[in-house]
Amino acid sequence: MRFAELAGAYARLEATPKRLEMRSILVELIKPIRPPDLAHVLYLSQGMLRPEYEGVELGVADSLARRAVATATGTDETAVAARTKASGDLGMTAAELLEAAHRAETDHPLTVASVYRELTTIAEAKGAGSQDVKVQTLVDLLSRATPLEGKFLIRFVLGTLRVGVREMTILDALSQAFADGTKPTRLRIEAAYNLSSDLGLVAGALVEHGLDGLDAIGLEVGRPIRPMLAEREPTLAAVLERMGGTAALEYKYDGLRVQAHVAKDGTVRLFSRRLEELSLQFPELVADLPKALRRLPAIVEGECVPIDADTGEIQPFQLVSRRRGRKHDLDTAPTELPVCLYLFDVLMASGKATYSEPFPARRTLLESMLTPNDHVGLATQRIVTNEEEAATFLDAAIAAGGEGVMAKSVKEGSAYRAGARGYWWIKYKRDYTVGLADSIDGVVVGAFQGRGRRAGRYGAFLLAVYNPKRDRFETFCKVGSGFDDAQLAEMPKRLAKFESETPPPEVETEIVPDRWMRPGLVLEVRGAELTVSPIHRAEQGAVRPGAGLALRFPRFTGRIRDDKGPTEATTSQELLEMYRLQVRQEATPDAEKGDDAG
Repeated sequence: MRFAELAGAYARLEATPKRLEMRSILVELIKPIRPPDLAHVLYLSQGMLRPEYEGVELGVADSLARRAVATATGTDETAVAARTKASGDLGMTAAELLEAAHRAETDHPLTVASVYRELTTIAEAKGAGSQDVKVQTLVDLLSRATPLEGKFLIRFVLGTLRVGVREMTILDALSQAFADGTKPTRLRIEAAYNLSSDLGLVAGALVEHGLDGLDAIGLEVGRPIRPMLAEREPTLAAVLERMGGTAALEYKYDGLRVQAHVAKDGTVRLFSRRLEELSLQFPELVADLPKALRRLPAIVEGECVPIDADTGEIQPFQLVSRRRGRKHDLDTAPTELPVCLYLFDVLMASGKATYSEPFPARRTLLESMLTPNDHVGLATQRIVTNEEEAATFLDAAIAAGGEGVMAKSVKEGSAYRAGARGYWWIKYKRDYTVGLADSIDGVVVGAFQGRGRRAGRYGAFLLAVYNPKRDRFETFCKVGSGFDDAQLAEMPKRLAKFESETPPPEVETEIVPDRWMRPGLVLEVRGAELTVSPIHRAEQGAVRPGAGLALRFPRFTGRIRDDKGPTEATTSQELLEMYRLQVRQEATPDAEKGDDAG
């Protein structure tokens, strides 16, 4: 496949904000492609070379990309920098300079295979001389590229592809291009993706073996499964009613969710809920998990929480967050910031998948294969059958340093549903029963320049929730409260790679920030209540025609959710459910009595 075809599709995708049109463009693009080009196109369209969990990075800084553009077009690097400063887009600068060069068409046009191969060379270049290798490889690509190809090559290596394609839209396109496009078919394809976290693998199986080929995709140690998610209920009584009167309650630890893969030889890989590998950041878990677990190979899930080394007591989440992304002093981290991984589920044991077993069977298996040690423990659990028992367990969870409880169904059919959110699991915090005290994880999609003492830096941020049905990010608040000076000083660095000169096509809002941001960074916020708003787009029309949902008096909690990707933020449907729960509470005269009882 010619790379020009892919670049042309990207140009069309960039030009439309309509999801159905984007899906049609993708279907037209991928329908004639076969492996291995198909996998390469799907990865590249997400701005990646390999599935996200493999963590493959190109490592090309702006300065290296500018040097490559200057060399490939015979332009002074200072002039390239000036042009880019004016446009805010080095990809556009590359296209303009390649156009001005009026080069003859090459006898060796770029193909998807050749581009993928050279980009892999860039990613694999390490150590001394690696920067020169990266630059020269990129120069070679640009020297053969058309202006449009050059534009998207540069954007790709800088992580600013900007075509607005995400997993849900790609799954829709796969269903349309290689199957009948019906809802049951779409769900089968998504289920295979949730088990494998690899769109290239799923697409290849679908094309070569049809829908039945997806059944061969299962769990594999070292390849993370997409995590199961929970719903909410406002009271313990509602939780028990939803669970049919009986539920397994577990402490809801305020930590970092970790999926641990332990091979038969004891090799360990740790993944966050957004499928980033954490193994280097938690060497003590890598060392102690094989000692704690029998029946290897195994895949288990747990919550990694900071603990007091002397007392074993749980510490605030912010301490464990300081371990994430740490690249220096890794050998001293376990003593400076000790953690414990409290396991709550087992997805594979002795090499056999267990996720389809009912939850009580999985819990019994986990208990039988675990020998707790200083860094690996078992999540505290109790089966409850009435509200009094549930309230007593909740009190114990709070006293132990938890933030509430997780309720899990013990019914037949309580399998682990990868990537799905449902009422088989329900999270409950005491503050759910007091107005809208629950937190919301919002995605930064814009920033506003500060005023007064915040002048000269960002002072507030536009946040959105994710709508998985529409594969769009819909705004719900502008937040400026809760940030201290250090946090505000840090935000431009965190947001730099997401900055965009134009509105991201996947973002929907009536508000225009001073600086647009592509969805990437997730912040935890709280507020007084949810209201309808004519300027925000979250669940627009669900409560009132033309109006979306907005958070009143939003305040940053101080917690940046590095453990969550943008599509794992609070969903628009969750926001709507929170609004409805809030309305029901306000309409109940005895709400405060219920709160005291729960």
